[in-house]
Amino acid sequence: MAKNTKAISSLLIRNLLSSNERSNSRSGFCFNGREFGKPCFFASSASVEKTMVSEGGFKDYEEYRRSLYGGNITHKALLVDAVGTLVVPAQPMAQIYRQIGEKYGVEYSEGEILNRYRWAYEKPWGNSRLRYVDDGRPFWQYIVSQSTGCSDSQYFEELYHYYATDKAWRLCDPDAERVFMALKKAGVKLAVVSNFDTRLRSVLRALNCDHWFDAVAVSAEVAAEKPNPTIFLKACDLLEVKPEDALHIGDDRRNDLWGARDAGCDAWLWGSDVNSFKEVAEKIGVQV
Repeated sequence: MAKNTKAISSLLIRNLLSSNERSNSRSGFCFNGREFGKPCFFASSASVEKTMVSEGGFKDYEEYRRSLYGGNITHKALLVDAVGTLVVPAQPMAQIYRQIGEKYGVEYSEGEILNRYRWAYEKPWGNSRLRYVDDGRPFWQYIVSQSTGCSDSQYFEELYHYYATDKAWRLCDPDAERVFMALKKAGVKLAVVSNFDTRLRSVLRALNCDHWFDAVAVSAEVAAEKPNPTIFLKACDLLEVKPEDALHIGDDRRNDLWGARDAGCDAWLWGSDVNSFKEVAEKIGVQV
């Protein structure tokens, strides 16, 4: 890194000197191709780029990242959000709450359940900074009762166990397994980083994808929820990589993008920066 900075600095100085020698009218200090107060005409961008590459500079960020590891990859580790990125509900939540709840006397429509769910979910959870502690039962009991108006314990238990099975979830990207296996073969370490209770491990096992990952960082176990940098740092510790060597993918700008960057990781927004895991792998430098 120091060598590259020195090479670029020397390049700028040489251009400054040669530029001043070519024209007495262009005196003063230049910055990014401009003199303070008037144009400064350096050599063409193509020739400068050629000189930078020949002296150890880099054309783009990806090239710089690859140079850190002496190969084709840009990152040593990939961190992946769970709900909304790796997995999504197999059926709309309000539909399931309504279907299972009918035999327990739930009368709200799916639209009403959804609105009440959103209202309850966004409210502060008691005096705790964490929604999910251990199995998350107290939090989810509150959510279910507020969403449906039903506090029947049997209803809650049926819903709670349903969301720990493969019936409740599906993989977001059907090519995920093929991509993750290619990443592992290329030496990229993989971890799930999720705001979830301890059922997440059961969900991953039920979907037969738990073996894809070298580590799982769950907020209920780490005692920190995204966007708190702690959960990203924990994932990096589990993978034995530095935060700056890791890339996080998630669908929430606040929790995933900003949270990961606060921890020192790179981050891309699922559905915006990237739209498939194959695209993620190829941008990292792994062909699938």
